[in-house]
Amino acid sequence: MKAMILAAGRGERLRPLTDSIPKPLVKVDGKPLIVYHIERLAQAGISEIVVNHAWLGEKLVQALGCGKRWGVSIRYSAESVALETGGGIKQALPLLGDVPFLVINGDIFIDELPTFPDFSMGDPLDGKLAHLWLVDNPEQHPEGDFPLRDGLVSPAPHNDESALTFSGMGIYHPSIFEGTPDDGFPLAPLLREKMALKAVSGSHFTGFWCDVGTKERLLKLERRQKSKR
Repeated sequence: MKAMILAAGRGERLRPLTDSIPKPLVKVDGKPLIVYHIERLAQAGISEIVVNHAWLGEKLVQALGCGKRWGVSIRYSAESVALETGGGIKQALPLLGDVPFLVINGDIFIDELPTFPDFSMGDPLDGKLAHLWLVDNPEQHPEGDFPLRDGLVSPAPHNDESALTFSGMGIYHPSIFEGTPDDGFPLAPLLREKMALKAVSGSHFTGFWCDVGTKERLLKLERRQKSKR
């Protein structure tokens, strides 16, 4: 299985840190966020990685190179215009192939990757178009995103049903992007459309997860990691 790390965001809420470096190179306990992902993907046996980039993308390429030092191969998908998440993945499809692939947001932090479906046993998505990992709602997003019901992710809660937060980690079949625009589009509406067709499965990820989207959360994560030494 190949993996894609989404690394094209501008990181406005992390300025001024992101005025001079792309967001995925922001460091936590002395190591860039994206390197934690690369190391964990390598440990999981995923050796082919695609990274998209936009703002200061050349610095990302310079910092990571071909990935040899981590025992992986990194290829890049440069975005000259804003494509949003869905458009960024679609542009990278020629690098990702025609079988399901993992996508992970470059600005989240996890202690370990989730458990993946067994790709040696046929279709790991069991006929679905995507599999998403959802997490408990963080304090900055208490209402959540999607309900998880009987192994399927739903587009919206029913009655008093609670929702969980999308972790930014998912496995996608390339065909989910068929018929989508070539000039960029958000991912969430596409996912909701497929959820309504019961074509998106999901799991509750209970490991440590942090959306490193603000300076405050970055500092909190930094303190956590230093306390673990």
